[in-house]
Amino acid sequence: MHLAQINIARLVAPISSAELADFVALLEPINDLADAAPGFVWRLKESDTDPRAVYQHDFGDDLLINMSVWRTREDLWNFVYRSRHLAVLQRRREWFTRMAELYSVMWWVPEDRLPTAAEGVQRLELLRRDGPGPQAFTFKDFHEP
Repeated sequence: MHLAQINIARLVAPISSAELADFVALLEPINDLADAAPGFVWRLKESDTDPRAVYQHDFGDDLLINMSVWRTREDLWNFVYRSRHLAVLQRRREWFTRMAELYSVMWWVPEDRLPTAAEGVQRLELLRRDGPGPQAFTFKDFHEP
């Protein structure tokens, strides 16, 4: 089994605005870092021809979706909290509004299947509604496959 994750964020301004220029400039290097990270399997891209495109399809212009698949919890943890990604994560309040609801969830997927954005949103809704469990969980309340 592989570990899938999705996190969503609401932009503080349009993606093309000056307020988000630093964020947009960091997308390519952070995506490249993820792609090369140990344990990385896949990430959602809006376009196969432009892998730098930010995924917003069907969820509104101010909502960004980040979804990826990793071999293990440790692989994802190391990318999120022990790589250059952490410095970008620590700046999230500059670019995204504070969300009152949970905005990130993890779940297990078979190694031969990639999740869809709709599936990720459903898992997030499940976590919000029922709390952590084997089908939808967080780093804090982690469930093995």
